[in-house]
Amino acid sequence: MLSTGLPQGAVPKLERPGPLRDRVYEALLELITTRALQPGQHLVESELAGHLGVSRQPVREALQRLNTEGWVDLRPAQGAFVHEPTEEEADQLLTVRTLLEAEAARLAAAHADSAGIAVLESLCTEGEKAVAADDVDAAVALNARFHAKIMELAGNAVLAELAAQVDRRVRWYYTPVARQRGQQSWTEHRGMIAAITERDEQRATELMREHTEHTRRSYHGRQRS
Repeated sequence: MLSTGLPQGAVPKLERPGPLRDRVYEALLELITTRALQPGQHLVESELAGHLGVSRQPVREALQRLNTEGWVDLRPAQGAFVHEPTEEEADQLLTVRTLLEAEAARLAAAHADSAGIAVLESLCTEGEKAVAADDVDAAVALNARFHAKIMELAGNAVLAELAAQVDRRVRWYYTPVARQRGQQSWTEHRGMIAAITERDEQRATELMREHTEHTRRSYHGRQRS
């Protein structure tokens, strides 16, 4: 295995349209978000360039941008490393997520139509299948889509924009506890769908708050290797 430690098949193919530095940035951010590149892992420019089939320059530019955004730490005389989030960082982010998503659930209960609810039910079914198959990557992706759909059904563009800013970090923190949360997470999703269907704004808010708090506590209580 190469020293960057990327799993077989984990490296996304870069599409040709668009500035190369932006495509490299998106590819590296996806690898970090999904934890194909683990927190604390050393990022070697030449190896990443080889994986992605590009020169070192766009990789260097992408790492600098990721450093500015807090995904990568650039250490003098040592190089680049995937950022290792502190417990306080995770707690702050997941607390903000609870506030945003609880309000989104309330608004979804007020505004969701039958078509939107059907999409939530379909995503929930797919998520349950992913858990049964122990497909963590699929479960994480479907979880993100489920919450994004509730945010869409809320119908508040400003709220959706704020949620989008934290979405990738939520995925980053959720991935290590996805298996632990397992079926229980999707059971909680089913409860939220029921509250939204019944247009019970208070219940939807309470269930979403409890749901996101469960994830926050699971993250802090996760087993460390």
